[in-house]
Amino acid sequence: MSASFHTNAHYSKIGLGYNFNERLWLDGRIYSGTTIEGITPEVSLNYNFIQREIYETYFGAGVVLNHLNAVVLQSGLQLKPIENLRNFSFILEAQPQYNWDYETFYFNAFGGIRYKFN
Repeated sequence: MSASFHTNAHYSKIGLGYNFNERLWLDGRIYSGTTIEGITPEVSLNYNFIQREIYETYFGAGVVLNHLNAVVLQSGLQLKPIENLRNFSFILEAQPQYNWDYETFYFNAFGGIRYKFN
């Protein structure tokens, strides 16, 4: 399991992740700043394709529903700079998305943090 926080100039979101194994993980996120009726969940399946002691890179795909309705692709980098806290990482993520309600393509980038529980 992991917990994360992602943000940019327009959106923030919190997430919970579940690792199926070392490489494959599911991430569920909820965008902040919405009303109960406007809760906007995002679910993505991700794959770690490079794993090193101080960083991991990943890519994934998923959907965002409700306030935004989109298919998302994402690629990211998780940096683990603190030697004694390898479960803590800084996140840089690129997330292109296609919103099918408006038939529009968006490109979002997020920074954030993640903590993996043992």
